[in-house]
Amino acid sequence: MKRIILSSLLLAWQFSATAQSTSKLIGADKAIDPYHYTSVKSNTFDHASVACAHPLASAVGAEMMKQGGNAFDAAVATQLALAVVYSNAGNIGGGGFLVARKADGKNLALDYRETAPSKASRDMYLDKNGNAQTLLSQFGHQASGVPGTVAGLFATALHGKLPFKILIQPAIELAEFGYCITEREAAALNSVRESLTKNSTGASAFVKENNLPAGRQGWKAGDTLIQKDLAETLKRIRDNGQKGFYEGKTAELVVEEMKKGGGIISLEDLKNYKVRTRNALEFNYKGNTIIGMPPPSSGGLIVWQLMKMMEKRPLASYGFQSTKSVQLMVEAERRSYADRAEFMGDPDFWKVPVKTLTSDAYIKNRMADYDSNKATPSKDIKAGIIKESEETTHISIIDQYGNMISITTTLNNSYGSRTVVAGAGFIMNDEMDDFSVKPGVANMYGALGGEANAIQPGKRMLSSMTPTLVLDKNRKPLIVAGTPGGTTIPTSVFQTLVNILDFGMNATDAVNKPKFHHQWMPDEVMLEKGFNEDVKKELQSMGYKVSERGAIGRTEVIRILANGKREVAADKRGDDSVSGF
Repeated sequence: MKRIILSSLLLAWQFSATAQSTSKLIGADKAIDPYHYTSVKSNTFDHASVACAHPLASAVGAEMMKQGGNAFDAAVATQLALAVVYSNAGNIGGGGFLVARKADGKNLALDYRETAPSKASRDMYLDKNGNAQTLLSQFGHQASGVPGTVAGLFATALHGKLPFKILIQPAIELAEFGYCITEREAAALNSVRESLTKNSTGASAFVKENNLPAGRQGWKAGDTLIQKDLAETLKRIRDNGQKGFYEGKTAELVVEEMKKGGGIISLEDLKNYKVRTRNALEFNYKGNTIIGMPPPSSGGLIVWQLMKMMEKRPLASYGFQSTKSVQLMVEAERRSYADRAEFMGDPDFWKVPVKTLTSDAYIKNRMADYDSNKATPSKDIKAGIIKESEETTHISIIDQYGNMISITTTLNNSYGSRTVVAGAGFIMNDEMDDFSVKPGVANMYGALGGEANAIQPGKRMLSSMTPTLVLDKNRKPLIVAGTPGGTTIPTSVFQTLVNILDFGMNATDAVNKPKFHHQWMPDEVMLEKGFNEDVKKELQSMGYKVSERGAIGRTEVIRILANGKREVAADKRGDDSVSGF
């Protein structure tokens, strides 16, 4: 791969002489080059910053703010760019959540999670003997919910300053003229080549030519990925607004693809999709204010419970990832995830007992049987008594006006359902697997669920996405955080916040230190490679089943320093990158 250069301060575009463009971001005097770039893992900026999963997308978002746009403009442009340059999770065929703290002090929570199609049913993934057919909920046309991302982008843009046509133009050009893929992207595309072919009815830009030269294994670092069909889809959105996706040619292409593969999304499903504006969760932790996403995200409630279980304990004195602190946090995670399985779902269909789950009395009672000397088996921990791939992607943004935004979006599995919409060039989600396909049957992330998260037409599946904001003791912006990672998302955000607020870490260390995870079932503590071996052995001696796994999440954090500067960190676990000015 060519030597890659990107200055995170010189935010502009430079295409080859053959690339014709009307975008003000593209020209010979600009400096962002989609064929030569690199990841910037950390930096400190004076005014505004973006951290996300790809250098080109973070640069696009930062440039929007540099051109006078705000964080909401950056949010739209960054998500659209990710839909092109980060195809395994960035998307227009999926959904997500946005949590914002506006400069005027008001909170905003947008729910553009996917919904179950109108023809969906409670037992649609069970065979005649009642056995769960999880392959159908995870791969192919039947796995997709109705996408919400595009509607979410237009709901977000209402709070911006720039025309949508400007925000979408960089994504159009990235798709039409291409960009050089990284080594990670090449490996990822090669790994799903067979699955994309099997689960799609037509050819796609993601699959390298079938007749490869001897010795070639498909994509390699430095190859240019051009997505002409996706560019045309984005142009229809540019020219026709939200209807350019949910009605007209694009909608017809989606439904045609569904019919060819036995999917059930209809034209009416697409036309009727609506974004929900929710009331953001807000609670106090040691004088700081934590703002999170309410159901159908489970993440905000889990983080609330976990932080409150820590609040009155001298966590800092225990030491970072000491046996004592890790064991306490694991036991808190165990109890919170038991509640997730029982009580959490789409609040439009299921009464989620938010007030009880987050009450001080309930949280205190959940830890009443905590023993600091041994593991509490998950079979002995039930949900509390009440009279609810990890290939998501996260964006953290702070602008020069005082707006702060945390966004997590997803296709669910890496490359979603592996179904590319023929003629439209984008990948559909496999979010139906996030429903409880059958009580007691785990989804692809091992999460259990019950009636609260059962499939119903129009219902939004329970999510682990956890976009999070923190205000300081004067209610001024302090932290923007979030991560992908399936069911590991809430625990990763929890640990990141504790790393900063309790253990006093900077943003880079808070993001990159090894993480651990427990989710009630399966009853095991998962540790990232590189975790302290002595602590691992001590946990085992206390009765914990411990397993080692690969990377947990890809966290993006922005922290406001005492001098007002923005300290930004992008996770070392991927091609994630920061930009700003």
